[in-house]
Amino acid sequence: MQTHVVPVGFDYDRMIAPLIRDQFDVDRVILLEGTVGSEANVEYSRNIARKLEQDFRNLLGAETVRERLTDVYDYDAAFERAYDLINAELDRAEGVDEAGECDAPADPNDEREVWVNLCSMPRPVSFAFATAAHSIMVERQDDRDRIHTYYTAPEKYLETELAEELRANRDLLRELAEDDAVDDERVGDRLATTTDLLAEFDERGTTIGAKRIGDSHVIELPVASFQNVKPFEELVLFTLGEHGEFASVSELAETLADDLNEEYTDSFRSKVIYNVDRLGPGGKGYIEREERGKSYRTTLSRIGELWVRAHADEDRELA
Repeated sequence: MQTHVVPVGFDYDRMIAPLIRDQFDVDRVILLEGTVGSEANVEYSRNIARKLEQDFRNLLGAETVRERLTDVYDYDAAFERAYDLINAELDRAEGVDEAGECDAPADPNDEREVWVNLCSMPRPVSFAFATAAHSIMVERQDDRDRIHTYYTAPEKYLETELAEELRANRDLLRELAEDDAVDDERVGDRLATTTDLLAEFDERGTTIGAKRIGDSHVIELPVASFQNVKPFEELVLFTLGEHGEFASVSELAETLADDLNEEYTDSFRSKVIYNVDRLGPGGKGYIEREERGKSYRTTLSRIGELWVRAHADEDRELA
């Protein structure tokens, strides 16, 4: 049994054709639609999603669900959604739904696999889903063979053919512009627009400029380094996630002792230092430490922030 997670962009064939041609056993599909961009782009993507929804049901007999991603440039939110979604689909084999409730008896013969299509949608979403899938593979060692990410190459790109058609139209408009029987103003306007568009395509390719997202034009994509985290390490990470940063490891240790109602001793402080070292740059990579005089400013790394965000429900359970 297979669930396919398909972020929808402007592609149709690469979302469904390889599954039909390779005769995949697809029983469930989750289509993710972006809602950011020009009105025309969003509507075009929605039309693709509608067609995919219909064809996945009719051609593959798959249960199909459509979801919306509020911001396709929000890497953290996409990662969190991917993490929850993939885990929930894996747990379906155990009769547990996404909310953690039992939705059906477990089927011991249902080895559900989750396949994540990385062909379409803006790159932050694709990379977020790939990173989340990799992270879950590390955390759920027994299930790693049931998680797959995949890419399909197109047989051809339409952009170049569209450009060739524009060139042909431009040449035709030039001929018409010389015909006295044709409205010179209308032909001239279309000729100018076509010529300008082709000039931009020839100079820049299929895209133009660099969009500003938040305070930067760059979205840094952290490298997945998730490893199994022990219970006390979890407490350290959740505490850092709650407070943001600590001026020193001793300050972190004092806060942990208070939260656990334990006496703050040299032994307890040493335990915290040991676990921070294991979680630091030379270990699992979840914590960053910056030297400040005789102390080390201690914060979560980028991947550490994602770990805390992805495991927020577990933090509430511990509380």
